[in-house]
Amino acid sequence: YTDGLALQALKNIFKYLPRAYENGQTDVEAREKMANAATIAGMAFANAFLGVCHSMAHKLGAFHHLPHGVANALLIEEVIRFNSAEAPTKMGTFSQYDHPHTLARYAEIADYLGLGGKTDEDKVERLIKAINELKEKVGIKKAIKDYGIDEKVFLDNLDEMVEQAFDDQCTGANPRYPLMSEIKQMYLNAYYGNHFVEKKMPTAADIEDGAKVDEVKVTYRKGKKA
Repeated sequence: YTDGLALQALKNIFKYLPRAYENGQTDVEAREKMANAATIAGMAFANAFLGVCHSMAHKLGAFHHLPHGVANALLIEEVIRFNSAEAPTKMGTFSQYDHPHTLARYAEIADYLGLGGKTDEDKVERLIKAINELKEKVGIKKAIKDYGIDEKVFLDNLDEMVEQAFDDQCTGANPRYPLMSEIKQMYLNAYYGNHFVEKKMPTAADIEDGAKVDEVKVTYRKGKKA
């Protein structure tokens, strides 16, 4: 019973966070509404738990000393795009979904915020755009590298960060269960300012009649690397 709490928290954040950021010392109403939003959101995730964005943000903050809110903000677009897949490589189990419907749930957020859009895909793009605009209003930079984190240091620590994020307690509650390679790609995208794109997997049309088993495996591996 968390959807209503989460949606109300989101509405308050979009409305009052820029005001609290700009005039926090004098805008008492905005600060009150943000305190309420933080509490309501906490009530929601205390019941529904968190996902891979928090898993990755935990490690990004621990390794590179970024505040947790900033770390989540830097990763959120990648995770929304990752979770929106209608045919994910692997489904999560904690949420007990019998089919992927995260795309529709993100679209529901866009509807609640009045962002418009005719299709679920369009609504999610509008939601991402609204989130990015909100981030800009409150001084969040566009990429991890913009926070002065050295590229070599980031890459040298990346594999350990990925492994720890994969093992984080929040990962199992994500609606799409991430592969370690997918977590790594999301980190890289967030570092350089790129965006997650779903890789196409081979279909029956990619496999010729009479192909040997090992040839089928090669076709599959090529699809994984594409």
